[in-house]
Amino acid sequence: MSHLELVSESRCFNGWLKRYQHHATSVSCMMQFSIYLPDLSGQRTLPALYWLSGLTCTDQNFMQKSGAIPIASELGIILITPDTSPRGSDFPDEHQDWDFGSGAGFYLNATQTPWDKNYRMYDYVVNELPSIVAKRFPVNSKRSISGHSMGGHGALICALKNPGFYCSVSAFSPICAPVKSPWGQKAFSNYLGEDINNWNQYDASKLIQHATERLPILIDQGTEDEFLQHQLLPEELRRACEQYQHPLTLRMQTHYDHSYYFISTFIEDHLHHHLYAMENTINC
Repeated sequence: MSHLELVSESRCFNGWLKRYQHHATSVSCMMQFSIYLPDLSGQRTLPALYWLSGLTCTDQNFMQKSGAIPIASELGIILITPDTSPRGSDFPDEHQDWDFGSGAGFYLNATQTPWDKNYRMYDYVVNELPSIVAKRFPVNSKRSISGHSMGGHGALICALKNPGFYCSVSAFSPICAPVKSPWGQKAFSNYLGEDINNWNQYDASKLIQHATERLPILIDQGTEDEFLQHQLLPEELRRACEQYQHPLTLRMQTHYDHSYYFISTFIEDHLHHHLYAMENTINC
């Protein structure tokens, strides 16, 4: 079991926001994650919501900007935010582009050299981090997942690829069809090679067809999002869900953009969505 080193802790909203670092075997480097523990966690185990952040973000953005902490404190939900990619491997060109490399792990398991050694964020998010959390923190067996942009893509694929593991899934402005998105094409070609079949394994709009669990999806998308038409492509996911009768609530929010102002406006809806599922779903 990885040794956890406490990096920082802050008292807020009747709970503690803590940041840890540890050596992660899945990505072969040091990783950091943040966790919010309501005081209720000292009295009983609580459900956990994993949040995956977007391009250029770290484990801290959501905790600082979303407004989720006071709501999670009231509802009794533990919040867990991993980093968005490995840090410090210093491959050539790793830090050159904001949409690839550091800060842009895309929550997949890379297969191409040199990325395959460290860029295995899918394994970290789905396997290693939940195992650490379950052993070290007062969580119960109920977990859900959400995210924003690249992290929304991550939340969708993690839920679709792991039936029964999450009670619920939601996303803000997710990259819904990365195979058709310039961001996704850049990341997938470098991390996964040129075989489109490998890309499809990390594309929510493709995974819908083969999903063995029809877990309802909640998505909020701003109509004034500058990335909506060329990068996010929610209509691709809508069409796939309609074709394969997968439950989807896609809320197009008029005048909202891609920012954390947008996220903070609707985050309470998402936390209630997850708490309801975690309290009422038997098979997760």
